[in-house]
Amino acid sequence: MDTKIILASNSPRRKQIMSALGIDFEVIPSNYDEKLETDTFTYDLIEDLATQKCLDVVRRVNKNKIVIGADTVVVLHNKILGKPHSKEEAFKMLRELSGQTHSVVTSICGINTKTNRAALLSTTSYVRFQKLSDEQINYYIDTFNPLDKAGSYGIQELPQGFLDKYEGSFENIVGLSPEAVTAVLEQLSANIN
Repeated sequence: MDTKIILASNSPRRKQIMSALGIDFEVIPSNYDEKLETDTFTYDLIEDLATQKCLDVVRRVNKNKIVIGADTVVVLHNKILGKPHSKEEAFKMLRELSGQTHSVVTSICGINTKTNRAALLSTTSYVRFQKLSDEQINYYIDTFNPLDKAGSYGIQELPQGFLDKYEGSFENIVGLSPEAVTAVLEQLSANIN
């Protein structure tokens, strides 16, 4: 029997990316409370969040599973911009990102419950916003839902005039790098087809 792959995330964007890879997987969302003690960015911090999300699901499934957990953060001047708690906070974040280059880091943790092997990989992409007017920011906040997105935005839904350029994996900015998922699964020697 092939090892079953579990995505420890309810993100529709992550589900879409996994499906596009042709991976047969099921979703068991992590219940891990991802509160950060600090907003100063380190790879260790984000990799630990991805690991804790993964472990939360590992504890709830039986053997012969590979669990994939992920965490994505937006980082500006070494400060983490998480998910906003209000429209006001979203406005403030988007105003900070206006005309700036920021990085988007997604850490993926995979654990094979049969072998107890773990793999961890972080991918960094860079995004530069154009100089945004208050009207543009308010339009985005009123039209899209920024409250469930790190940094208050989803790159796949940005209106014309927001994005100047990006470097690196586009899917990583959305929430999951296909290359990183494939690499993690290969490290865990999963039969993914």
